[in-house]
Amino acid sequence: MPLPPAPGRRAAKLSPEAFLPVRGAQHADPLPADDLPDAAEAVAAAATRKRKPATAPASNNTATAAKPAPARGRNTKPASPAPAPAPAPATAAPANRQRRATDNSNATAAPSSARSANRSSTEAKPAALLAAPVRPRRTRTGPKTLFVLDTNVLLHDPTSLFRFEEHDIFLPMVVLEELDGHKKGMTEVARNGRQVSRTLDSLVASQPSETLDKGLPLNATGQRSATGMLYFQTEPLETSLPDSLPQGKADNQILGVVAALRKKFSEREVVLVSKDINMRVKARALGLAAEDYQNDKVLDDGDLLYAGALALPQDFWAKAGKNVESWQEGAITYYRISGAIVDQLMINQFVYHEAPGEPSLFMRVTEIRDKTAVLKTLKDFGNPKYAVWGVTARNREQNFAMNLLMNPDIDLVTLTGTAGTGKTLLALAAGLSQVLDDRRYTEIIMTRATVSVGEDIGFLPGTEEEKMGPWMGALDDNLEFLAKGDGGNAGEWGRAATNELIRSRIKIKSMNFMRGRTFLNKYVIIDEAQNLTPKQMKTLITRAGPGTKIICMGNLAQIDTPYLTEGSSGLTYAVDRFKGWPHSGHITLARGERSRLADFASEVL
Repeated sequence: MPLPPAPGRRAAKLSPEAFLPVRGAQHADPLPADDLPDAAEAVAAAATRKRKPATAPASNNTATAAKPAPARGRNTKPASPAPAPAPAPATAAPANRQRRATDNSNATAAPSSARSANRSSTEAKPAALLAAPVRPRRTRTGPKTLFVLDTNVLLHDPTSLFRFEEHDIFLPMVVLEELDGHKKGMTEVARNGRQVSRTLDSLVASQPSETLDKGLPLNATGQRSATGMLYFQTEPLETSLPDSLPQGKADNQILGVVAALRKKFSEREVVLVSKDINMRVKARALGLAAEDYQNDKVLDDGDLLYAGALALPQDFWAKAGKNVESWQEGAITYYRISGAIVDQLMINQFVYHEAPGEPSLFMRVTEIRDKTAVLKTLKDFGNPKYAVWGVTARNREQNFAMNLLMNPDIDLVTLTGTAGTGKTLLALAAGLSQVLDDRRYTEIIMTRATVSVGEDIGFLPGTEEEKMGPWMGALDDNLEFLAKGDGGNAGEWGRAATNELIRSRIKIKSMNFMRGRTFLNKYVIIDEAQNLTPKQMKTLITRAGPGTKIICMGNLAQIDTPYLTEGSSGLTYAVDRFKGWPHSGHITLARGERSRLADFASEVL
C-alpha cells in the first residue's frame, strides 16, 4: 500500500499530564523504588485504570494526592527506597527496562525531601495490581555443581571466583603454585595474578584457620552474588591417570584432581573450567566434564549482535496505518506508532520500509514510551546537495551511519562491517566537516590497535607520530581522496594547502599513552577496534571529556589479537553495552563500495 498521506496540519502534542493515566494513578506522587510495578503489574494496573476513575480511593490514614510529580525516567532510581505499603513478590527488573529510556533524559526523580513529605499521601495500590502474576526467578535444581578452576581462568578474569552464583569452587594446590609464578612483572597477567592472590588472602583472613578444610563462603567479603563455598586442596588426592600422561606436568595434575574429586563426590557434578582448549580436549578424552569460561563473552554467536537497523514488515502501514499519528516540524516528519513492534525497538535504532513500487522511508527511533514509539525521518546524505566534504552515501547503511556521525547529540558511534564498506572514509569526512566547517570540535584524534597481520618488522624510529605513521595507511588513503574531492581543479598549490590544513587538524596518537588523559571537544576515531579487549575499550571510551565524540569502528571478521573472538572483542562489548542509550548509536555496514574486485574477493576468498 502507499505511504500514509502527509498531514495537512500539525498534530497536537500531548502534555506530560496526559501520560499520567498511562503510567498509573499510583505514580501521581513520587514512590519508593519498591513501589515501581514490573511489566506484568503495569499491564494489570492499566486494565484497572480503564475500568476505574482517574482518582484512586485513598487509604484509611492518607489523603488523596494534590498534584502530580514530574515524570520519572524508567532507568532512574530514587535516592532512598522504602518498603512498599503491601507485600509483593520480589522479581528482577525486566531486561528491556534499561532500553526504555527516552530522549527526555533530563527527567529525574523528585528530591528525597519532597518524597518524604508526600509519602503520606500515596494512593493505595489497586487489588488487581497485587494479584497480577509475576514470572518466578529461574533457579537450578539438584545438588550444587563443584567447579575446578584452571590457572588460566583466574589470570584471565580475577573476579571469576564470584561468577558461579550458588555453586562451589575447588582450587587444586598446583593452581596456587602457578599463581605464585605469574605474580611478578608489570603485564596485565601479572596484575591479575596479584589481584587473585589478594582476593584469596582476604577470604582466608575472614574465617578461622581451622575451618579451611570445611570450605570458605565466597560472600564473606561482600560479594552477595556468590553464595557458594570455596574449597582448597588440603590433603593429597589419589589420582589414577594413564601412563601416557606424565605426572609432573601441571595440567595433568589438575586433571588428576578432577578425576579424584569425581570419584570422591559421586553424588554431585564435578566440572573442570579452563581456557585451554587442549586441556578441555584431554579432560573429555578421559571421560571428565570440562567447560570453557563463558563469562567473558558478550555473545555466543556473532550473528546475534545488535545490527542497529530494523526493516518494517511489508504490510506495516496496512495494519497500523489507522493508529499512526504524524506531524511535521519544518522538513522533518514524525510518526508515533504502537503495537507489538515497539517491543523490538531501541532508542536511536533505524527503521526502514521498502516495498516494490512504493517510495522508501527511512526513520530513526527518538522516543519509546510504554507501548508507543516516535520515529523521525532522516536527512538524505545520498543527495549531492547534502554531501559531506564531497562524500555522499552510496547505500542505505551509509546514510544511517552519516546521520549518526553528523548528529551532535550522539556521543558514541560504533560502526562494524567488512573491508571496503566506507567506515574510515565516512568518519573522516564527518570529522573534517565538523572541525573545519562547523567548528564543533577543535581537532581530530585518530588511533588504532597496532596488531600486525604478519611478522613484526622490529622497532620503528622517530617520534610518536612517526612511529604510528606506517600503521596509518588507511588514514593517508582516505585523506588523499578527501583532499582531491575538496580541492577540485585548484591545481598543485591548492591541493598542497588543503593537505596542510587537514594535517594540522588531525593528530595521530598511540593507545599506549592514553591512560590519564582527558579529551575536551575532540573528535576521536578508534580504528581497528575489533582487536581491543573489553578492558582496553573501557580505558579509551572513559577518556572522553565534555563535548567529545568517539567513533569506534572495525571488522569483527578480521580479529588479529590472540585469544579474542567475535563474542569477547571489545568492539562487541561496546556495541552490546551501549545499545539503547539515548546518546549512542550503532550501524552495521553490509555493502562494500570499494570496487567490484574487492567485493568479489570478500565473498569467495
